[in-house]
Amino acid sequence: MLACPAVPGPAHADVVTPDPSTLDASTPDVPTPDVAVSDDAPGAPYGVDAWSAGYLRAGEDGALRVRVAGAEVAIADVVDRLEADGRPLPTILRFPQILEDRLARVNDAFDTAMAAAGYRGGYQGVYPIKVNQRRVVVETLAGAGARWRTGLEAGSKAELALVLVQDTHPDALIQCNGFKDDDFVRLALWGRALGKSVVLTLEKVGELERILRVAEEMGIPPAIGVRFKLHAAGSGTWASSGGDDAKFGLTAGEVAAVVARLEAAGMADALVMLHTHVGSQVPDVHAVRVAVREAAQVYAHLARGGAAPRYLNVGGGLAVDYDGSKTATPASANYGLSEYAEALVAGVAEVCDEAGVAHPMLVTESGRALTAHHAVVVAPVVDVIGPTRDPVDLPPLPADAHPLVADMEALLDDVGPDTYRRVYNEAVSTKATMHQLFDLGYLGLAERAHAERAHARILAAIADVVADLDYAPEPFDELPNRLADTLVVNFSLFQTLPDHWALGAPFPVVPLTRLHEPPTRRATLADISCDSDGRIQAFVGRHDVAPTLPVHDVAPGERYLLGFFLVGAYQDVLANAHNLFGRMAEAHVRLTGPDAFEVERTVPGQKARRVIENMGYETDELLAALGAEIDEATRLGAGMSDEAASRLRALYAAELVGYTYLE
Repeated sequence: MLACPAVPGPAHADVVTPDPSTLDASTPDVPTPDVAVSDDAPGAPYGVDAWSAGYLRAGEDGALRVRVAGAEVAIADVVDRLEADGRPLPTILRFPQILEDRLARVNDAFDTAMAAAGYRGGYQGVYPIKVNQRRVVVETLAGAGARWRTGLEAGSKAELALVLVQDTHPDALIQCNGFKDDDFVRLALWGRALGKSVVLTLEKVGELERILRVAEEMGIPPAIGVRFKLHAAGSGTWASSGGDDAKFGLTAGEVAAVVARLEAAGMADALVMLHTHVGSQVPDVHAVRVAVREAAQVYAHLARGGAAPRYLNVGGGLAVDYDGSKTATPASANYGLSEYAEALVAGVAEVCDEAGVAHPMLVTESGRALTAHHAVVVAPVVDVIGPTRDPVDLPPLPADAHPLVADMEALLDDVGPDTYRRVYNEAVSTKATMHQLFDLGYLGLAERAHAERAHARILAAIADVVADLDYAPEPFDELPNRLADTLVVNFSLFQTLPDHWALGAPFPVVPLTRLHEPPTRRATLADISCDSDGRIQAFVGRHDVAPTLPVHDVAPGERYLLGFFLVGAYQDVLANAHNLFGRMAEAHVRLTGPDAFEVERTVPGQKARRVIENMGYETDELLAALGAEIDEATRLGAGMSDEAASRLRALYAAELVGYTYLE
């Protein structure tokens, strides 16, 4: 019979706190409510102070600045350095110090909550690497988290292979979730043989026999967690991941059966963790409180029955306020770190004290809240199109042009504060007539072009009039959005923001410069893919999520950089290669002082051939196929000279090893 020693657990008093001088204490996770930001302050139209958790501010010079660990730097200055070194845009900037600071904030919140509640069990965090498995993220959180014994969670054999070799604290939990085969269990048990605190979570009752069998074969005692399926469900977009219909978890009867089976095998001590999960990005703290109380009751019942697990793992759910509204809506949260920690600590303490059982070591698996803030995608605007812009000269009207065109153009001179309603109605009616005449063949293409341009100018003039009114009635309040430009941005929505494409999740977008200038135009964004879905039409603003983004007037050829923020959680790992746009280049940046920074590492963007090879092609075969096409064209007399063929071969080969984005 295997003896099952308990997983080592640290005493809470032994936790080492970070040096306060390394933290930016002036930037709490939730801005102080009584600190007002005027609507004309730099960055105010983009709500930077509301959603950035203090990591960003707009300087008086209009530059967006990142700040952490007592230092700050203009993001545009980082981009300038990278471009001077020959690094291409678009790029992802990662700030490892923000990851370190997120760890400090979360652990400090639990330390404070436990001190206030007299909680005696302690706290340990676990980072679920499925949120972002990028090397800099995992290694930073593992290394910086050692002072708090922060652990890592793996949900597959590949993730477990990454986790086992990280430099974590010996007492840090290595949490094995997800469905498992024999090799998954073997690898986890070898981790225990290496002296790591590896816990295998039962996601279904049938996994218990697999774990016991493999452990017996290997002669390595397992440490087992059991995921209990809570009745309480979360809220928001991922509410269905918890509750009665959740994918994972054991029922009350199945948990009882697991306890009985372990007791019968003389391995009751193997049950070291009760695991629960309320959901991801839970926006309402009430849902957190209800779920935690249910989880604590299950723990208390097990403890009273003599099967007290050492750890109570309440899973993930700690939300990120993407839109800055501080509300219980899917893209926000009506609580901050302090209230979240207080809800968990107080809820568990109250239930345990009522039941007369020991406080467990409290465990959370916060991933989104640790990683979202650390990354920003920087992409340049490559073109601007819009209904009120005149990129081309129109063809002249024919001598016998339909009078409708002149009627439309004449309306422009009638726009005024007392006439804008009448002019608007006439313009709409005239445009509808114009389309009917065109469809019937009574109006030419040049006439249509002049009528459409006149109509756009009329709407723009009306919008200017309405902007000066105290109240804009429907439909005039929507004119700025109807007249919005489209900024074509050098990125792929499907690679950069898959959650926006798939779920409509909003992510803050902010120009990196000119924030001291009032934005004079509004725009939507289009990526460089050929897919009509590759556009953004929901933007985080000063007070809400709007269908257009306030932007500055961008002259042709002018450099205008946009930053896409809070992209550090899930976007890297969910990204897809639609249109074969590959992973962006990235740079890891460490702030060293006022306007001082170091680029610790750069990672090249994915080469075209790598993306193509992922689809089953081989570079040598592609080059050979091109050669065959050239030979066939020559045979058919296409007129391709040897010099032209050589240039084509060189360009083709260069593109296979080139960046997949516009250069």
